[in-house]
Amino acid sequence: MKVSVSYLKSAFSKEETLEKIEKSKADFIHVDLMDGIFVEKNNLDVKETISLLKKHQKPLDIHLMVENPLKVIEELECLKPKTITLHIESKDVEENLKSLTNKKIQKGLAINPETDLSLLFPYLKEIDQVLIMSVHPGKGGQSFLSDTIQKVRELYNIRQEKKLTFQIAIDGGINEETASLVKDYVDILTSGSYICMSENFEEKIVKLKQIDK
Repeated sequence: MKVSVSYLKSAFSKEETLEKIEKSKADFIHVDLMDGIFVEKNNLDVKETISLLKKHQKPLDIHLMVENPLKVIEELECLKPKTITLHIESKDVEENLKSLTNKKIQKGLAINPETDLSLLFPYLKEIDQVLIMSVHPGKGGQSFLSDTIQKVRELYNIRQEKKLTFQIAIDGGINEETASLVKDYVDILTSGSYICMSENFEEKIVKLKQIDK
């Protein structure tokens, strides 16, 4: 199992948190960016984000919770992210996916808990990742929404039936217990406070990576 670590909520400073993630067995650094419009919280300080991550070694998995992602994509291109994930509920999805294709950045689409999975169907052949939100986006430390399990299972079955290649990631309230509920259907566990509010990042990450064994 691959693990993407979000530093949105941590017991440590952003700098120390990122240093701990870099030294760990995490597969990705998960970067949550919010504009105060698409979700209530606003941490969309692109200059700060670039400054924090410009020397990153681990692949960046950027999650944009913003109304109009195109400008942000342009600004973050300099970080050479592996994946940028947009929300299916945001504006100009096709245009933004085309921008990512042109920049040779892997394309992800996120979907909120209350959004019907069918909105993703037109894009499943062209994207690299689907991020299933198992909490309402915009706040760290929320509890896992159990209704998400059925959504993940359905998406997994669609991928199998249609022989598609996108990765399935899940984000929100992920810990050992909740990861075990979805381990058969996902490729990437995105976890934040479970890891970053602990003293031992590596121990938590290893437990998640071994969840499917």
